[in-house]
Amino acid sequence: MRVVEHLVSSLVLVSVSVLVLAVVLGYFFQEDPDSGQFSSANGGVVFVVVHSMAEDMKTLEENFRQQNRSCFLLGASGETGGLLLRELLERNVFSRITLIGRRQLTFEGEAYKNLVQEVVDFEKLEDYAAAFQGHDVGYCCLGTTRAKSGADGFIRVDHDYVLKSAELAKAGGCSQFHLESSRGADKTSSLLYLKVKGQVEADIEALGFERCSIYRPGVLLVDRQESRPGEWLARKFFSAVSAVVSTPMSIPIQAVAKAMVSNTLRQAEQKTEILENKAIGELGKSAGK
Repeated sequence: MRVVEHLVSSLVLVSVSVLVLAVVLGYFFQEDPDSGQFSSANGGVVFVVVHSMAEDMKTLEENFRQQNRSCFLLGASGETGGLLLRELLERNVFSRITLIGRRQLTFEGEAYKNLVQEVVDFEKLEDYAAAFQGHDVGYCCLGTTRAKSGADGFIRVDHDYVLKSAELAKAGGCSQFHLESSRGADKTSSLLYLKVKGQVEADIEALGFERCSIYRPGVLLVDRQESRPGEWLARKFFSAVSAVVSTPMSIPIQAVAKAMVSNTLRQAEQKTEILENKAIGELGKSAGK
């Protein structure tokens, strides 16, 4: 009986602690209600998005569709990449979609029958330059973790593979590059993860795409197929926090995929833009369900 009472007391204490911490986070991490911060990776002027929700996405989709554009996607086997691919197919805004990855992916359903797949060796990307030619828009959701690949492997995937892919895309005529990054990315950070994310942002911006869009979501709320204990704990925590108070620290992964497509359809207001967590959420909502 005492064990049960102790367990109940512990659960109550944890619940109260989460509630208090949620309120504190809500207070200290509030965003301006009108902000949807876009900025340059190399320190450009931050401006405010005030019209994204007012845009008619159906009209934008139709106008974009008539331009007969093509795109490629890196990282379609991952969580965000998979949802982004589904979003692209459902909204049908590109005449051709090419997946570039280290292995052939298997899909079921008519929606996937016209996909083009290019299998490449990321260690020898120069040999696969043709895979990156002839695309108007590039999407990159490529990434790994230090726990899975080690520090050197993480840098190689999240920086070297991503940057080399962007270089080949630019050389192949790609005019837009959309990169999934991370909240807090900063090339001067003492934390390896944030430093690498910030460095690749800056290096890709320096390539001079006609449009470079960088997305910095917070903790992604998703049940990953791949087990990542640290991320699992963070997701559970922020899911609990989000149920109590709105914070800029997390976002449903579906919103990120929707935002990447919706933002592609919009007219860019500057050559390089960084979409912070709230701006991603707003664009995700503009796409509807």
